[in-house]
Amino acid sequence: MTGDVTAGRQDRRPALRIHADPESAERGLVTLVLTVVELLRQLMERQAIRRVDSGDLTDGQVEQIGTTLMLLEERMAELREHFGLSPEDLNIDLGPLGPLLPTD
Repeated sequence: MTGDVTAGRQDRRPALRIHADPESAERGLVTLVLTVVELLRQLMERQAIRRVDSGDLTDGQVEQIGTTLMLLEERMAELREHFGLSPEDLNIDLGPLGPLLPTD
């Protein structure tokens, strides 16, 4: 009787295999990574603007920050283009909280 109970439990267990398309999984991972990088880029940009507005940076520092942020934004655009993603693709919908990235 013990053998029957064990066999019955095995039949009721859900399958543990995930059938994922490798290309779809790769695109999902790339989208997630680029979303995190874009979020960090936007946060850095906001922080830089705050520091510039407060006046505690030299002209050289302001120029260096501006150049760095422009290059980072260009590189992000290149990566999105390479992987066929739009800026909207990186804005994850958090349900009731709304989109992850600001749309301003």
